[in-house]
Amino acid sequence: MTAITKKPKKAPQRAGKAEVGRILKVTLVRSLIGTPRDQRETAKGLGLRKPQSSAILKETPAVRGMINKIGYALKVETVEKP
Repeated sequence: MTAITKKPKKAPQRAGKAEVGRILKVTLVRSLIGTPRDQRETAKGLGLRKPQSSAILKETPAVRGMINKIGYALKVETVEKP
């Protein structure tokens, strides 16, 4: 039998990239008690453990997506680079 091999697919190129390199300060301002598990895990992924905890993160599409997912419970500020 002849084995059929597939070519690996290339990742699609994005036309407009977000301005990567900005620094964000993300603060959890609401408790996540009673929210779905995936939202609690998203907060952990951002480095937020309990209300009023903060994390300093680089702005990337992945971080932006996590912020959008639980944006109702966050305060997001842009930090100026020294």
